[in-house]
Amino acid sequence: MDEITPVEVIWTEAAVQDLESLAEYIALSNPVAASELVSRVFEVVERLAQFPESGRFPPELEGFPYREVIVNPCRVFYRVEHSKVFILHVFRQECDVRRFLAGSE
Repeated sequence: MDEITPVEVIWTEAAVQDLESLAEYIALSNPVAASELVSRVFEVVERLAQFPESGRFPPELEGFPYREVIVNPCRVFYRVEHSKVFILHVFRQECDVRRFLAGSE
C-alpha cells in the first residue's frame, strides 16, 4: 500500500479571525459548545494534511479553485497549492461566500 505524504496546512489570518469570531459569538451563550466547535474544526482541518483533495468544490463557486469541508454549523474554505493547504475562511453555513471569495481571485 502506498504511503500518503502529508502536506503542510497553513491557516491564513482571515481564517483564524473567522473562527475566533464564531467561537466568541457562540461562547456568549454556550462556552462548552464554542470550545467543542473549535476542536472539531481543527480535527477536520488536520485531516486535510493527509487528504487535501477530500473536500468538495463549493457549488456556488463553480470554476474557482476553492474546496470546502463542512463542520456543522461551519464551512471551512481552503485551497490546495504546491503541496500546501491554505485555510482561507471559516463561515457559518448560511453565509453568502461568493462576495468574500469570488472577489479575491
